[in-house]
Amino acid sequence: MGTIISLNISRAKGVNKEPVDSIEVRVDHGMVGDAHAGNWHRQISLLAEESIDFMRNKGLELDPGAFAENITTEGLDLVSLPIGTRLSNGQVVLEVTQIGKKCHQGCAIFKQVGDCIMPREGIFTKVIVPGTLRRGDSLDVMP
Repeated sequence: MGTIISLNISRAKGVNKEPVDSIEVRVDHGMVGDAHAGNWHRQISLLAEESIDFMRNKGLELDPGAFAENITTEGLDLVSLPIGTRLSNGQVVLEVTQIGKKCHQGCAIFKQVGDCIMPREGIFTKVIVPGTLRRGDSLDVMP
């Protein structure tokens, strides 16, 4: 069982994501109000707080959303979830569509410490069942 510790959106591409307390998610779209939403396989990105802690241990001060993840979780080994895994808060259902991604050129974190975890440990999902996600919700792997 995991927990959503932060929900993060940006109104424009290329700017830092800001935390919100709750967010509506839609099928064939992703997070309402997020600049990266759209009808594609990478509607919502997730990264584990445990992964962010790894980078903090390299001396960086990082808040949830620093890696442009939409959802920061705690208690889920996200990178070990196979594609097709479904996650739910009891209402919304997300399906894992991709593990990791190619890092874009010029990542500020990579420039600082020569490493970035999002390409290895971030995951991407699409919305299967719409609804509302809230900070503090449980997020569980569905059987």
